[in-house]
Amino acid sequence: MKKLLLLGLVLALFSCQEEPKIDYAIVSGQIENPTDKTVSLFQGREKITEMTLDQDGKFSDTLKIENGYYNLDHGREMASLYLEQGDNIIVTLDTKEFDETISFSGIGSENNTYLSKKVLFDENSNFDFEKVYAMNEMEFMATMEEVKSSKLELLKSVENVGETFRTNELKNINYEYLVNLQNYQPAHRYYTKNSEFKPSEEFLKRLEDIDYTNESDYNNSQYYQRLVQSHYSEKIRNTDNPADIFKMINAEAFPKLKQDLADMLNFQISPNNEHNEDYYNGLMALSSDEKYKENLTIKYNKMKKLVKGKPSPQFTDYENHKGGTTSLEDLKGKYVYVDVWATWCGPCISEIPSLKQVEKDFHGKNIAFVSTSIDRAKDHNTWVEMVKNKQLGGTQLMADNAWQSKFVQDYAIEGIPRFILIDPDGNIVSADAPRPSDPRLVEMFKELKL
Repeated sequence: MKKLLLLGLVLALFSCQEEPKIDYAIVSGQIENPTDKTVSLFQGREKITEMTLDQDGKFSDTLKIENGYYNLDHGREMASLYLEQGDNIIVTLDTKEFDETISFSGIGSENNTYLSKKVLFDENSNFDFEKVYAMNEMEFMATMEEVKSSKLELLKSVENVGETFRTNELKNINYEYLVNLQNYQPAHRYYTKNSEFKPSEEFLKRLEDIDYTNESDYNNSQYYQRLVQSHYSEKIRNTDNPADIFKMINAEAFPKLKQDLADMLNFQISPNNEHNEDYYNGLMALSSDEKYKENLTIKYNKMKKLVKGKPSPQFTDYENHKGGTTSLEDLKGKYVYVDVWATWCGPCISEIPSLKQVEKDFHGKNIAFVSTSIDRAKDHNTWVEMVKNKQLGGTQLMADNAWQSKFVQDYAIEGIPRFILIDPDGNIVSADAPRPSDPRLVEMFKELKL
């Protein structure tokens, strides 16, 4: 009995001496020339913590984490981090040369040193997206193999990275390679203007055996995420019955993928999508986010009011660049082609030459060209000067409340440029009309006998 008591005492003492499981990591550092007062750590879109810089630009936090990839954000810059439980990462950088000066020390630093080298490798590779994707299949494949080999060599050259991390990065490199292959057909069609292009069967076989249901890889690889999201969104886009694909996704996808697809495909609910009802029902089934569902329902109900033939939402008393105000009602009796834009929007500005040409070609016809800026009030003078300097034609208006203008909200405008065509009776012809640079716009005008 005494022996048993003694054994129990020994085991109890041994248990008391066991160290508790470490489930945290320490992230600290110093930023020279900070551009913000805080540093934030994200995993995907979830903010894990926000650390305040002291007067010397130093920050620190102890974080209960799961092993994996994170982003360290400061101002408008971002660095990738890989954290494991037990890591003690010390980060230093100068915002004047963010990527070039970032360095890591402490436990787990080797993994992150590799990630910073990979960023610089990509920046210095001068990868010409248009040139590469316009290549013929053989040249493209040779380039992709070369890029993949170079990244494998870079990983091999960095000493002391963790084995789990190395395994993840080997997968990442391969998934990036597959993403490039997956993008080849649509990108090649776009850059070569050859809408009939299709890669060889041998090329496509490289994409046949991908497992799109690996939840662990989805959580650890942004490239795998792209592969999976593109795979499912392409399936939906290329079917005449989206409801069936949504049911299949809902049955086989894991929760994070479902919500990511819901967020991604939300933008497909649009005035010109004949399958809006299937998209709406499918996305509602995928999402478990009640706020998302509430916003999606609001958007869907707006879209039902934006179909061809419905009365157009109105704008009233928008400031006219030439003086006074203009309302949509003032233009009744003519077709109205509305360009929703802003002075800070590059794609909007790139449409200006084409818009000028269309205005010239249809000058004197029964159509009014209206450009409505959604610039903020503080940028009013910028709008005034740009209209004057670029000699913009048509009717130049400024919306009354930027993105929150009722007209913008009623048309569910989430991105610009956006073009709208309204008929002489004030009814919608197209709530998402072709851009001036799109030949389909002139075809539409000719069909309307303008």
